Amino acid sequence: MTRHTAAPVHETALPVTYDDVAAAAARLDGVANRTPVMTSRTVDARTGATVFFKCEPFQRAGAFKFRGAYNALARLAPGVRHRGVLTYSSGNHAQALALAGRLLGVPVTVIMPEDAPAIKRAATEGYGARIIPYDRHRTTRETLAAEVAAREALPVIPPYDHPDVIAGQGTAAKELFEATGPLDYLFVPCGGGGLLSGSALAARAHAPGCRVVGVEPEKADDATRSFRTGTLHTVHNPDTIADGARTPSLGQVTFPLVLRCVDEMVTVSDEALLRTMFFLWERMKLVVEPTGALAAAAVLEGVLPVRKARVGVILSGGNVDLGHVLRLYRRAGTLATDVTQ
Repeated sequence: MTRHTAAPVHETALPVTYDDVAAAAARLDGVANRTPVMTSRTVDARTGATVFFKCEPFQRAGAFKFRGAYNALARLAPGVRHRGVLTYSSGNHAQALALAGRLLGVPVTVIMPEDAPAIKRAATEGYGARIIPYDRHRTTRETLAAEVAAREALPVIPPYDHPDVIAGQGTAAKELFEATGPLDYLFVPCGGGGLLSGSALAARAHAPGCRVVGVEPEKADDATRSFRTGTLHTVHNPDTIADGARTPSLGQVTFPLVLRCVDEMVTVSDEALLRTMFFLWERMKLVVEPTGALAAAAVLEGVLPVRKARVGVILSGGNVDLGHVLRLYRRAGTLATDVTQ
């Protein structure tokens, strides 16, 4: 495995700094949930490590995305808020921005793929957002967003490639370190790199010796390839059950942050995601969606050796379409029972 040592972090040279994360935490205080940190003796015995799970399924709107969405909208100038904002998302960012918009009085329009999980679309509409569906096999959300933004004069708040979004996402790791103290490893799911970038900034501030590891699906490994080559790679509509990680690439803001602040990138298979998701459901009673289980899968599947280490794992979301998961469960056969023996 290619190992990478993060370059020394010169805060003033970065597009987002830990000071931005700390400011976002103050902005979110009393608004976002301070989600629980959970442990499992079964997990510790299986990995030989001491593992701490930061449980973002208990965040408002069911995922870490609320942190960045609220922070970004709260930072808008009053004259911009009344016009509203536009975003594109398969679900979690859409829900989060819609809820934040309702709380702050900002109209939200969301470009969402037609095949997005039904539970995520329903929740987004329930928070009052306007949804524009699209066929992701015929166009890209970025292309459609540019057209709508130009036509309706709406600012775009993207799911990850935005300084205020990144700073907000970093508050999840900030809370984890405040609860656990220094860690040897921090495993973080990676789609477009917003949560990973913000988490890495928090790690550098709270535990400089902590190795930050981003985790992607094998079928959507663009960030891993970008990280290892130093050149931005893309992937088009990857066929993975981790719908929140179907992003085409790291962004113009997140790519340099990942290169500078992250120590390693690894991938896990969809089969490993299923095993891990069912394990978390059955043994820890934690409802986690496939994307939310990425970091846990890397630890439980032994992708990196972590014996005798203190390990942080961010479970990023729990917005599960139960009907879809039941179909995955049936298709998986014995995957769920194999992991619990």
